[in-house]
Amino acid sequence: MINTSDVRDAARRLEGRLRRTPVFATAPDRWFKLEYLQHAGSFKTRGMFNQVLAGVERGAVPAAGIVAASGGNAGLAAAYTARELGITAEVYVPVTAPAVKVAKLGKLGARVVQAGGEYAEAYAAATVRAEQTGALFCHAYDDPAMVAGNGTIGLELAEQLPDGFDTVLVAVGGGGLIAGVIAALRDRARIVAVEPATSRALGAALAAGGPVDVPVSGVAADSLGARRSGRIAYEMAADAGITSVLVEDTAIVEARRRLWDEHRIVAEHGTAAAQAALISGVYRPEPGERVVVLLCGANSDPADLA
Repeated sequence: MINTSDVRDAARRLEGRLRRTPVFATAPDRWFKLEYLQHAGSFKTRGMFNQVLAGVERGAVPAAGIVAASGGNAGLAAAYTARELGITAEVYVPVTAPAVKVAKLGKLGARVVQAGGEYAEAYAAATVRAEQTGALFCHAYDDPAMVAGNGTIGLELAEQLPDGFDTVLVAVGGGGLIAGVIAALRDRARIVAVEPATSRALGAALAAGGPVDVPVSGVAADSLGARRSGRIAYEMAADAGITSVLVEDTAIVEARRRLWDEHRIVAEHGTAAAQAALISGVYRPEPGERVVVLLCGANSDPADLA
């Protein structure tokens, strides 16, 4: 189980390597945490950087560098981390990965391989490649160092809102982000998992008593389309009694449009899922409840927002 001590260790390891992303009030008792402004465009950079640095510390990063599998954002984080550390990165993404993410991977210097129609297939190909080359395989979400690095968002949020907050809404795919937030904030706030109704790996795991395979589809599948929840996320969510709510594609699309229209925020669909929980009413705060919406990524094509 990852705890606050692990997250604080990650924060020390990452000091000076990350952006401290801002928080701003959108209404009384409502805030956005603008993590989409992080290096490489998503929260994944926190966890990936910590995972690779931990590997460097234990001598686990060979000349072959690192291999990662991703729907896009974890790959971008791996590519950015590798560039900053001067090592090689090879990233496997499904053929359905958005073109904007694939193009950015190349700009960051990674070797990009498109394999399979969804994340699970790209993952399988990446693990084989890592075994062949001896490279360090970096998991996109189910790794203790990845989770601890992601948890630094929670520590930062607590410092930025010293008067406190009651609830954090977190979009969930494989669960690496929410597991980190739980590790950092479970004693400070209620943490609510928000999942697309068409890709609900964590909710299914909580209902089944462990990770199970689920169908994956929908507008947010490129970033939230994990076929199976991570074991770490399941165990931490079950232990913390996390609530999971489901949002429909129509609500996600509307939330993304409104983030642009009302705040000029260009978010990807997976990020908009967290805000969709509020605007669709599947999560209804109590009067006076102080709510933070974690906006976790912005690697999206803005062409359809006009």
